[in-house]
Amino acid sequence: MPQTTHCASVTAAGIPVRIAARVIDVLILVVIDGALGRAIGFGFDWLFMAAAIVITYFVVLDVFAGTTAGKAVFGLHVTAADGRRLSAKQALIRESFILLGAVPFAGPLLAAAGWVWILLTMRSSPLRQGKHDQLAGGTLVVHG
Repeated sequence: MPQTTHCASVTAAGIPVRIAARVIDVLILVVIDGALGRAIGFGFDWLFMAAAIVITYFVVLDVFAGTTAGKAVFGLHVTAADGRRLSAKQALIRESFILLGAVPFAGPLLAAAGWVWILLTMRSSPLRQGKHDQLAGGTLVVHG
């Protein structure tokens, strides 16, 4: 059940809807990065560029729009703990875990461990804040 944040008109987004939003974002990025890989090859240059595209997508949209395409589908947005827009620093800290998947050879295992850690911390938080939200100063993904 969603939890109410410090503002009565804002409700923290639940885990299933956040996962669904992230799946949409990942599908968008798979198409973009896949097209890039077909154009330049799937080597280390591609890995570096794909990781840059992914982190840029999330950070820029979190900072300037407060939402990504996936979050927008479900009416979600991400805010700082006080309800304001995220700073670039907060967004970068919050989204930096996604770079784990770009570590050569160990990336999939590291990414899976990061996702489990985030999901477990979200489950134990009344405001559904994952460790990435906590490290970024208490960011919130909310409806409204």
